[in-house]
Amino acid sequence: MSRATTELLTVPEVMAQLKVGRSKVYDLIRTQRLASIKIDGARRIPAEAIREFIQGQLAEAA
Repeated sequence: MSRATTELLTVPEVMAQLKVGRSKVYDLIRTQRLASIKIDGARRIPAEAIREFIQGQLAEAA
């Protein structure tokens, strides 16, 4: 991933993209199914992590 293409999303942005609630996003982070980082106490999720999560879910469903 190049620095120029690394987009970090907030939890509310991830909630909107995945159409799930806040507790579900934090559950995915806690169970390490969704990668995230903390920046001064603020949780951020790389956009690529969401794409990987969705692809994994699609693969499981197939």
